[in-house]
Amino acid sequence: MNMLACLLLSSGMAGAAELVVIVSARSPVSALRPDQVTDIFLAQTGRFPDGEPAVALDLPLGSPLRNEFYSVMAGKSPALMKAYWTKMVFTGRGQPPRELASSAAVRKMVADNPSMIGYIDRAALDASVKAVTVQVAR
Repeated sequence: MNMLACLLLSSGMAGAAELVVIVSARSPVSALRPDQVTDIFLAQTGRFPDGEPAVALDLPLGSPLRNEFYSVMAGKSPALMKAYWTKMVFTGRGQPPRELASSAAVRKMVADNPSMIGYIDRAALDASVKAVTVQVAR
């Protein structure tokens, strides 16, 4: 993405935010299937496909990007996500991802740790992280 496009997106002139799944620029991961991303964020697996640890990071509850992410990736509304995590925690099968306050905070933590994965507004991308190509299996 060129600098002009970054400036337009971050200034809000381009309309709604565009969601991207990110990993550290140092991570060997470059592409994931939607089900692999969903499995990591729903605590169904704690590993990337290459076997390396995967730690998901969330945006705050009620965040429009968070709602869009779970709607698109998991097909779940905020209410369904709340019910899902209540059950997972109660049965001891998992904990929800750690929440960070903003796309910038998620980007910084992912950049600093190749085992982390997050999602942010495309406008918040920089060279410290890379957008993962989410591939649909054929």
